[in-house]
Amino acid sequence: MVVVMSPDATDEDVARVVEKVEGVGGEAFVSKGLERTIIGLVGDIDSFHHLNLRTLRGVADVHRISDPYKLVSRQHRPDRSTVWIGEPGRQVPIGPETLTFIAGPCAVESAQQTLEAAQMARSAGAAILRGGAFKPRTSPYAFQGLGVKGLEILADVRVATGLPIVTEVVDARDVPVVAEYADMLQIGTRNMANFGLLQAAGESGKPVLLKRGMTATIEEWLMAAEYIAQRGNLDVVLCERGIRTFEPATRNTLDISAVPVVQAASHLPVIVDPSHAAGRRDLVLPLSRAAIAVGADGVIVDVHPQPEVALCDGPQALEGADLRELAQAVRRLPALVGKEPALAPVV
Repeated sequence: MVVVMSPDATDEDVARVVEKVEGVGGEAFVSKGLERTIIGLVGDIDSFHHLNLRTLRGVADVHRISDPYKLVSRQHRPDRSTVWIGEPGRQVPIGPETLTFIAGPCAVESAQQTLEAAQMARSAGAAILRGGAFKPRTSPYAFQGLGVKGLEILADVRVATGLPIVTEVVDARDVPVVAEYADMLQIGTRNMANFGLLQAAGESGKPVLLKRGMTATIEEWLMAAEYIAQRGNLDVVLCERGIRTFEPATRNTLDISAVPVVQAASHLPVIVDPSHAAGRRDLVLPLSRAAIAVGADGVIVDVHPQPEVALCDGPQALEGADLRELAQAVRRLPALVGKEPALAPVV
């Protein structure tokens, strides 16, 4: 069951609902969105009905939810959400009315490399900069990222370009320091079911980009988002990045059908990562076009000034003519599906 509070509900109104629910042995999870507060209830439904929660001050509506994911379901929030990234007054939207282009280096390697990649991304129409300071790698011998030094580089590049930044966090203990620098926290595919990390990210106060686990079902993916929402954070963006199948022609198999399926089930925005799905530069453009055509709320791709010497995922990073062609696609194609390109903040 979900209690939807009115926009003018006070903290005291919310506390009164929580007190009532806990008084009959239930649990109440408060999630504060940009427009209103939602309270997810867990416990005996019949006991909740007897509380007459609709009569309490500040309560706008009460919904009985059958989906196991309650806070991120469209059953209680029919209209799809928009998540805003960046500082107030210079925010970038990710939602149903826009196509948001996110680009940058897979890994932050140096200040110069990151700045050049960010300038390439912005010139191509990117409104948000991606870049990894902490890199979870399959091999323990592969480049693991620059850590806090990488975060500092990203912060400097944000000042230089005006682009808000999204970067991955791989350990719950690192959430406070990553949240100090980042505008948005990324949870990667290997950590989608790291429930302690999901909860810590949910408590950070920052928007969260949640990638689908490489072997996760859509319901498991949405349940992971529920862990974040349950900690009071509804600013979650879902990212389809390909799933592991029997097909070896690409690194992963991009499940393009997941975009409309998830958009029908959840109010959260859904973007697509064609770079990590394919692992091949030549497939990034056609997969990006497919993502836009199917109604994705954004695409996130790798760019690098010198892909041949990249320390991480060089074979999929774009530059030159490939990037210019993608820039045309993200500017022209959104209008065909009723969207507008999201614009980068003015420097």
